[in-house]
Amino acid sequence: MPRNRRPRDREAKSAEIVEAAAALFAQVGFDKTSMASVARSAGITTTTIYWYFQDKEALLVAVLDHLLTEMLEGLQAQAARSWTDRLLWVVERLQEHSKLVTAVHALSATSTTVATWHSAFHELTDALLAEELRQSGVDAAQIPAMARLGVFTIEGLLMHPLPREEQRAVLDLLSARP
Repeated sequence: MPRNRRPRDREAKSAEIVEAAAALFAQVGFDKTSMASVARSAGITTTTIYWYFQDKEALLVAVLDHLLTEMLEGLQAQAARSWTDRLLWVVERLQEHSKLVTAVHALSATSTTVATWHSAFHELTDALLAEELRQSGVDAAQIPAMARLGVFTIEGLLMHPLPREEQRAVLDLLSARP
């Protein structure tokens, strides 16, 4: 029996919309990007976007999921590097999407959709940092606080940009675990 191709076509169209939105969100920011401009960029009508995404916040979450998947794949490719180098790589990737980081923090206060995604993102990053700490022999009792310190450090570097050498010095200090 031939396979129905519609689900794959739907996935491909959804991916095209996400790619268009990601580019626009990065260039002009979430607030300044209209659904109409995303539609134009994706070569579809604005109404078509709503067949795929409930609203602009749902589209943002799809963009964030897409970027997070890319980032996690990239992070795996960094596995042979030092912990400081991997954290520096993460900071640099997040800085490339600083407009999205700012939008997520701002929208988390007013959008349940974005707040839910943001909470899940923090749970994931806490778990990734905790696993890294566990593998490097940090005392189990210190892991939750050290993971939280790592998240705060990364967010601090995003909110208060420093030259790369200073970022490295901060992350080296974080790497010097007790």
